[in-house]
Amino acid sequence: MLHPHQSLTRRGECAKDQKPLVAILSCADSRVPPGVIFDQGLGDLFVTRVAGNVINPHIIGSFEYAIHHLGTKLILVLGHKRCGAVNVAIQGGHFEGHVNCLIESLAPSVENCRGQDGDLVDNAGRDNVLRMVELLKVSTPVLQPKTDDGSIKIAGGFYDLDSGAVEWLIGD
Repeated sequence: MLHPHQSLTRRGECAKDQKPLVAILSCADSRVPPGVIFDQGLGDLFVTRVAGNVINPHIIGSFEYAIHHLGTKLILVLGHKRCGAVNVAIQGGHFEGHVNCLIESLAPSVENCRGQDGDLVDNAGRDNVLRMVELLKVSTPVLQPKTDDGSIKIAGGFYDLDSGAVEWLIGD
């Protein structure tokens, strides 16, 4: 790890302006901090986080902001092994509060992966990344035209909590 862009000088530069290289949607899991995973510093990443790395209008709006106002050209959806939100979706049931909206968002991936070889939590986590990438690619009016004309890229990755490696699932 090089820990770039973490100096007082860099903080001063970013206080005036930001030009993040990548906009990332990652899980809110405390073991999956994108800045640490990718060894990036202040101003390098535009990060949105939500349990299960699921898309909602606020996430899409955040990405549109990053593209229009910050000049970001790459969006990454980052899932991870042993995701607790995916595990809760597998267990099913109804929970008090807003957790149910996460379960509803993850349920299609859980159902897509039932009966597959391998770990259901990890398979559904990977499937969810692919689904979220596809949802972003067809999001109108901003993202779809920009992905279609190649001015932005949308990719997916899956983080291994044990090795620290990122498996690239999809990319333009």
